[in-house]
Amino acid sequence: MRLLAALLCLLTLLPMAARAQRADQASLDYRLSARALAPGVWVVEGDNADFSPANGCNIINTAFIATGAGVLVINTGPSRRYGEQLRALIARTAAEPVAQVLHLNLHPDYFLGNQAFADVPRLATKLTRDGIAREAAAYESNLYRLCGDWMKGTETLAPDRDFATPAATGQWRLGSRDFDWHALQGHTASDLVLVDRTSGIAFVGGLVFADRVPTTPHARIPAWQASLDGLEALGLRTVVPSHGPVHEGRRGLAQTRAYLAWLDQSFARWAGQGLEMNEVLRAPVPEDFRRWAAFGTEYIRNVAHLYPLYERQALGTAKP
Repeated sequence: MRLLAALLCLLTLLPMAARAQRADQASLDYRLSARALAPGVWVVEGDNADFSPANGCNIINTAFIATGAGVLVINTGPSRRYGEQLRALIARTAAEPVAQVLHLNLHPDYFLGNQAFADVPRLATKLTRDGIAREAAAYESNLYRLCGDWMKGTETLAPDRDFATPAATGQWRLGSRDFDWHALQGHTASDLVLVDRTSGIAFVGGLVFADRVPTTPHARIPAWQASLDGLEALGLRTVVPSHGPVHEGRRGLAQTRAYLAWLDQSFARWAGQGLEMNEVLRAPVPEDFRRWAAFGTEYIRNVAHLYPLYERQALGTAKP
Protein backbone atom coordinates (compact mmCIF):
# COMPACT_ATOMS: atom_id res chain seq x y z
CA MET A 1 0.00 0.00 0.00
CA ARG A 2 2.89 2.40 0.74
CA LEU A 3 4.28 1.80 -2.75
CA LEU A 4 0.88 2.45 -4.32
CA ALA A 5 0.56 5.72 -2.41
CA ALA A 6 4.03 6.75 -3.51
CA LEU A 7 3.20 6.06 -7.14
CA LEU A 8 0.09 8.17 -6.98
CA CYS A 9 1.95 10.99 -5.24
CA LEU A 10 4.35 11.11 -8.19
CA LEU A 11 1.47 12.41 -10.30
CA THR A 12 1.53 15.74 -8.48
CA LEU A 13 5.25 16.17 -9.19
CA LEU A 14 5.29 15.49 -12.91
CA PRO A 15 5.50 18.54 -15.19
CA MET A 16 2.56 19.11 -17.50
CA ALA A 17 3.37 19.28 -21.20
CA ALA A 18 3.10 22.80 -22.60
CA ARG A 19 -0.09 23.29 -24.62
CA ALA A 20 -2.51 25.98 -25.61
CA GLN A 21 -5.40 26.09 -23.16
CA ARG A 22 -8.92 27.10 -24.01
CA ALA A 23 -9.78 28.03 -20.44
CA ASP A 24 -9.01 31.42 -18.89
CA GLN A 25 -7.83 30.71 -15.37
CA ALA A 26 -7.94 34.36 -14.27
CA SER A 27 -11.66 34.74 -14.98
CA LEU A 28 -12.59 31.06 -14.53
CA ASP A 29 -14.09 31.11 -18.01
CA TYR A 30 -13.97 27.77 -19.78
CA ARG A 31 -14.43 29.53 -23.13
CA LEU A 32 -16.68 26.75 -24.31
CA SER A 33 -17.61 26.62 -27.96
CA ALA A 34 -20.03 24.38 -29.83
CA ARG A 35 -18.96 22.74 -33.08
CA ALA A 36 -21.73 21.48 -35.36
CA LEU A 37 -21.14 17.89 -36.45
CA ALA A 38 -24.45 17.59 -38.33
CA PRO A 39 -27.73 19.53 -38.41
CA GLY A 40 -28.90 19.76 -34.82
CA VAL A 41 -25.87 17.97 -33.34
CA TRP A 42 -23.07 19.83 -31.55
CA VAL A 43 -19.95 18.77 -29.66
CA VAL A 44 -18.23 20.88 -27.00
CA GLU A 45 -14.62 19.74 -27.02
CA GLY A 46 -12.43 19.65 -23.93
CA ASP A 47 -8.64 19.63 -23.81
CA ASN A 48 -6.98 16.35 -24.69
CA ALA A 49 -4.97 16.38 -21.48
CA ASP A 50 -5.03 15.46 -17.82
CA PHE A 51 -6.95 17.34 -15.14
CA SER A 52 -5.20 20.57 -14.17
CA PRO A 53 -5.97 24.09 -12.91
CA ALA A 54 -4.89 25.41 -16.32
CA ASN A 55 -7.80 23.66 -18.04
CA GLY A 56 -10.25 23.79 -15.14
CA CYS A 57 -10.48 19.98 -15.21
CA ASN A 58 -12.17 20.30 -18.61
CA ILE A 59 -10.86 17.27 -20.46
CA ILE A 60 -14.21 15.87 -21.62
CA ASN A 61 -16.16 16.18 -24.84
CA THR A 62 -19.77 16.96 -23.99
CA ALA A 63 -22.51 17.29 -26.61
CA PHE A 64 -26.08 18.39 -27.21
CA ILE A 65 -28.72 17.47 -29.76
CA ALA A 66 -31.84 19.37 -30.83
CA THR A 67 -34.68 16.85 -31.05
CA GLY A 68 -37.72 19.02 -31.84
CA ALA A 69 -38.98 18.27 -28.34
CA GLY A 70 -36.12 19.96 -26.54
CA VAL A 71 -32.37 19.55 -26.35
CA LEU A 72 -30.74 16.33 -25.18
CA VAL A 73 -27.49 17.04 -23.30
CA ILE A 74 -24.86 14.29 -23.23
CA ASN A 75 -22.77 14.65 -20.05
CA THR A 76 -22.47 17.91 -18.11
CA GLY A 77 -18.77 18.39 -17.38
CA PRO A 78 -16.53 18.53 -14.30
CA SER A 79 -17.97 21.39 -12.23
CA ARG A 80 -20.97 23.54 -11.46
CA ARG A 81 -19.28 26.40 -13.31
CA TYR A 82 -18.81 24.24 -16.39
CA GLY A 83 -22.47 23.17 -16.29
CA GLU A 84 -23.65 26.76 -16.04
CA GLN A 85 -21.46 27.85 -18.94
CA LEU A 86 -22.56 24.83 -20.98
CA ARG A 87 -26.22 25.64 -20.43
CA ALA A 88 -25.64 29.26 -21.48
CA LEU A 89 -23.88 28.02 -24.61
CA ILE A 90 -26.81 25.74 -25.44
CA ALA A 91 -29.24 28.65 -25.05
CA ARG A 92 -27.16 30.72 -27.50
CA THR A 93 -26.85 27.87 -30.00
CA ALA A 94 -30.02 25.78 -30.13
CA ALA A 95 -33.51 27.15 -30.71
CA GLU A 96 -35.01 24.79 -28.11
CA PRO A 97 -34.92 24.54 -24.32
CA VAL A 98 -33.06 21.73 -22.61
CA ALA A 99 -35.32 18.71 -22.15
CA GLN A 100 -33.12 15.93 -20.74
CA VAL A 101 -29.58 15.04 -19.70
CA LEU A 102 -27.96 11.67 -20.36
CA HIS A 103 -24.84 10.39 -18.54
CA LEU A 104 -22.76 7.74 -20.29
CA ASN A 105 -20.84 6.48 -17.22
CA LEU A 106 -20.04 7.24 -13.57
CA HIS A 107 -16.84 9.29 -13.88
CA PRO A 108 -16.93 12.77 -12.34
CA ASP A 109 -16.67 14.92 -15.47
CA TYR A 110 -19.78 13.20 -16.79
CA PHE A 111 -22.07 14.57 -14.07
CA LEU A 112 -20.53 17.23 -11.79
CA GLY A 113 -22.07 19.96 -13.96
CA ASN A 114 -25.56 18.73 -13.09
CA GLN A 115 -26.45 21.58 -10.74
CA ALA A 116 -27.06 23.70 -13.84
CA PHE A 117 -29.62 21.13 -15.02
CA ALA A 118 -31.59 20.64 -11.81
CA ASP A 119 -34.88 21.41 -13.55
CA VAL A 120 -34.76 18.62 -16.15
CA PRO A 121 -34.66 14.80 -15.98
CA ARG A 122 -31.14 13.42 -15.67
CA LEU A 123 -30.81 9.85 -16.93
CA ALA A 124 -28.22 7.13 -16.43
CA THR A 125 -28.22 3.36 -16.22
CA LYS A 126 -28.91 1.88 -12.79
CA LEU A 127 -25.31 0.67 -12.48
CA THR A 128 -24.04 4.16 -13.24
CA ARG A 129 -26.46 5.72 -10.76
CA ASP A 130 -25.36 3.23 -8.09
CA GLY A 131 -21.70 3.98 -8.82
CA ILE A 132 -22.23 7.73 -8.58
CA ALA A 133 -24.00 7.32 -5.23
CA ARG A 134 -21.06 5.26 -3.98
CA GLU A 135 -18.18 7.41 -5.25
CA ALA A 136 -19.39 10.99 -5.70
CA ALA A 137 -17.96 12.32 -2.43
CA ALA A 138 -14.49 11.05 -3.29
CA TYR A 139 -14.76 12.51 -6.79
CA GLU A 140 -15.66 15.93 -5.42
CA SER A 141 -12.70 15.92 -3.02
CA ASN A 142 -10.27 14.82 -5.71
CA LEU A 143 -11.33 17.43 -8.27
CA TYR A 144 -11.31 20.19 -5.65
CA ARG A 145 -7.73 19.15 -4.86
CA LEU A 146 -6.73 19.06 -8.53
CA CYS A 147 -8.50 22.15 -9.83
CA GLY A 148 -9.15 24.47 -6.91
CA ASP A 149 -11.27 27.57 -7.57
CA TRP A 150 -12.85 26.11 -10.70
CA MET A 151 -14.76 23.74 -8.42
CA LYS A 152 -16.22 26.31 -6.01
CA GLY A 153 -19.89 25.63 -5.30
CA THR A 154 -19.79 22.20 -6.96
CA GLU A 155 -21.83 19.54 -5.21
CA THR A 156 -23.12 16.30 -6.61
CA LEU A 157 -26.60 16.39 -8.08
CA ALA A 158 -27.03 12.80 -9.11
CA PRO A 159 -28.95 11.52 -12.11
CA ASP A 160 -32.52 10.96 -10.98
CA ARG A 161 -33.92 8.48 -13.49
CA ASP A 162 -32.89 5.12 -14.87
CA PHE A 163 -32.17 4.94 -18.57
CA ALA A 164 -33.30 1.87 -20.51
CA THR A 165 -33.88 -1.63 -19.22
CA PRO A 166 -31.67 -4.64 -18.44
CA ALA A 167 -31.53 -5.28 -22.19
CA ALA A 168 -28.14 -4.91 -23.87
CA THR A 169 -29.34 -2.77 -26.76
CA GLY A 170 -32.40 -0.93 -27.93
CA GLN A 171 -33.94 2.06 -29.65
CA TRP A 172 -35.06 5.34 -28.18
CA ARG A 173 -37.09 8.16 -29.69
CA LEU A 174 -36.98 11.72 -28.41
CA GLY A 175 -38.94 14.25 -30.42
CA SER A 176 -38.04 13.73 -34.06
CA ARG A 177 -34.76 11.96 -33.25
CA ASP A 178 -34.28 8.21 -33.24
CA PHE A 179 -31.34 6.74 -31.37
CA ASP A 180 -29.80 3.31 -31.00
CA TRP A 181 -28.30 2.62 -27.58
CA HIS A 182 -25.93 -0.08 -26.41
CA ALA A 183 -25.31 -0.92 -22.75
CA LEU A 184 -21.70 -2.13 -22.66
CA GLN A 185 -19.00 -2.41 -19.99
CA GLY A 186 -15.31 -2.73 -19.32
CA HIS A 187 -14.14 0.85 -18.97
CA THR A 188 -16.60 0.97 -16.07
CA ALA A 189 -19.33 -1.38 -14.89
CA SER A 190 -21.76 0.37 -17.25
CA ASP A 191 -20.66 2.12 -20.45
CA LEU A 192 -23.55 3.52 -22.44
CA VAL A 193 -23.15 4.20 -26.16
CA LEU A 194 -25.67 6.37 -28.01
CA VAL A 195 -25.90 6.51 -31.81
CA ASP A 196 -27.98 9.21 -33.53
CA ARG A 197 -29.60 7.33 -36.40
CA THR A 198 -30.16 10.44 -38.55
CA SER A 199 -26.53 11.55 -38.63
CA GLY A 200 -24.77 8.30 -37.75
CA ILE A 201 -22.82 10.10 -35.02
CA ALA A 202 -21.86 7.79 -32.15
CA PHE A 203 -21.25 9.00 -28.60
CA VAL A 204 -19.06 6.25 -27.21
CA GLY A 205 -18.11 7.64 -23.79
CA GLY A 206 -14.98 6.17 -22.25
CA LEU A 207 -14.88 2.97 -24.26
CA VAL A 208 -12.85 4.68 -26.98
CA PHE A 209 -9.91 7.03 -26.40
CA ALA A 210 -8.28 8.90 -29.27
CA ASP A 211 -4.64 10.04 -29.09
CA ARG A 212 -4.80 9.68 -25.31
CA VAL A 213 -3.84 7.06 -22.75
CA PRO A 214 -7.02 5.40 -21.43
CA THR A 215 -8.11 5.88 -17.84
CA THR A 216 -8.50 2.68 -15.84
CA PRO A 217 -9.79 3.17 -12.25
CA HIS A 218 -12.74 0.84 -12.91
CA ALA A 219 -11.35 -1.08 -15.88
CA ARG A 220 -11.76 -4.76 -16.60
CA ILE A 221 -9.74 -5.35 -19.73
CA PRO A 222 -11.38 -8.56 -21.06
CA ALA A 223 -14.86 -7.00 -20.81
CA TRP A 224 -13.56 -3.77 -22.36
CA GLN A 225 -12.08 -5.63 -25.32
CA ALA A 226 -15.36 -7.51 -25.78
CA SER A 227 -17.21 -4.18 -25.87
CA LEU A 228 -14.78 -2.90 -28.49
CA ASP A 229 -15.57 -6.00 -30.54
CA GLY A 230 -19.23 -5.04 -30.32
CA LEU A 231 -18.51 -1.46 -31.41
CA GLU A 232 -16.40 -2.72 -34.30
CA ALA A 233 -19.37 -4.72 -35.57
CA LEU A 234 -21.50 -1.58 -35.69
CA GLY A 235 -19.33 0.01 -38.38
CA LEU A 236 -19.42 3.42 -36.72
CA ARG A 237 -18.89 6.51 -38.87
CA THR A 238 -18.36 9.69 -36.85
CA VAL A 239 -17.12 8.83 -33.36
CA VAL A 240 -17.29 11.21 -30.39
CA PRO A 241 -15.13 9.83 -27.59
CA SER A 242 -15.27 11.42 -24.17
CA HIS A 243 -11.52 12.04 -24.35
CA GLY A 244 -9.60 12.89 -27.49
CA PRO A 245 -10.56 14.28 -30.87
CA VAL A 246 -13.76 13.50 -32.73
CA HIS A 247 -12.83 11.29 -35.67
CA GLU A 248 -14.17 9.17 -38.48
CA GLY A 249 -14.20 5.39 -38.51
CA ARG A 250 -12.19 3.09 -36.30
CA ARG A 251 -9.03 5.11 -35.54
CA GLY A 252 -9.74 5.62 -31.84
CA LEU A 253 -11.16 2.14 -31.47
CA ALA A 254 -8.02 0.60 -32.98
CA GLN A 255 -5.78 2.74 -30.73
CA THR A 256 -7.69 1.75 -27.61
CA ARG A 257 -7.73 -1.91 -28.57
CA ALA A 258 -3.99 -1.94 -29.26
CA TYR A 259 -3.13 -0.21 -26.00
CA LEU A 260 -5.29 -2.50 -23.87
CA ALA A 261 -3.84 -5.58 -25.57
CA TRP A 262 -0.29 -4.35 -24.94
CA LEU A 263 -1.11 -3.50 -21.32
CA ASP A 264 -2.70 -6.90 -20.69
CA GLN A 265 0.10 -8.90 -22.30
CA SER A 266 2.92 -6.85 -20.78
CA PHE A 267 1.52 -6.77 -17.26
CA ALA A 268 0.89 -10.52 -17.35
CA ARG A 269 4.46 -11.17 -18.56
CA TRP A 270 6.10 -8.82 -16.07
CA ALA A 271 4.05 -10.20 -13.17
CA GLY A 272 5.05 -13.71 -14.22
CA GLN A 273 8.68 -12.59 -14.12
CA GLY A 274 8.21 -11.21 -10.61
CA LEU A 275 8.67 -7.52 -11.47
CA GLU A 276 7.55 -5.02 -8.85
CA MET A 277 5.66 -1.83 -9.65
CA ASN A 278 8.72 0.40 -9.68
CA GLU A 279 10.37 -1.96 -12.17
CA VAL A 280 7.25 -1.94 -14.35
CA LEU A 281 7.37 1.86 -14.44
CA ARG A 282 10.94 1.67 -15.77
CA ALA A 283 10.11 -0.99 -18.38
CA PRO A 284 9.95 0.08 -22.04
CA VAL A 285 6.67 1.39 -23.47
CA PRO A 286 6.10 1.65 -27.25
CA GLU A 287 6.89 5.14 -28.52
CA ASP A 288 3.47 5.51 -30.16
CA PHE A 289 1.81 5.23 -26.74
CA ARG A 290 4.31 7.55 -25.08
CA ARG A 291 3.34 10.30 -27.53
CA TRP A 292 -0.32 10.22 -26.54
CA ALA A 293 -1.85 12.87 -24.29
CA ALA A 294 -1.52 12.40 -20.51
CA PHE A 295 1.01 9.57 -20.80
CA GLY A 296 3.21 10.99 -18.03
CA THR A 297 0.43 10.79 -15.46
CA GLU A 298 -2.08 8.28 -16.79
CA TYR A 299 0.35 5.42 -17.31
CA ILE A 300 1.39 5.64 -13.65
CA ARG A 301 -2.29 5.35 -12.76
CA ASN A 302 -2.67 2.37 -15.12
CA VAL A 303 0.10 0.59 -13.23
CA ALA A 304 -1.34 1.52 -9.83
CA HIS A 305 -4.88 0.51 -10.78
CA LEU A 306 -4.23 -2.71 -12.65
CA TYR A 307 -0.83 -4.25 -11.94
CA PRO A 308 -1.69 -5.59 -8.45
CA LEU A 309 -4.34 -7.84 -10.02
CA TYR A 310 -1.75 -9.31 -12.39
CA GLU A 311 0.56 -9.92 -9.45
CA ARG A 312 -2.19 -11.79 -7.62
CA GLN A 313 -2.97 -13.80 -10.73
CA ALA A 314 0.70 -14.74 -11.09
CA LEU A 315 0.69 -15.91 -7.48
CA GLY A 316 -2.52 -17.87 -8.05
CA THR A 317 -4.49 -15.79 -5.53
CA ALA A 318 -6.88 -14.17 -8.01
CA LYS A 319 -8.96 -15.39 -10.91
CA PRO A 320 -7.97 -14.17 -14.42
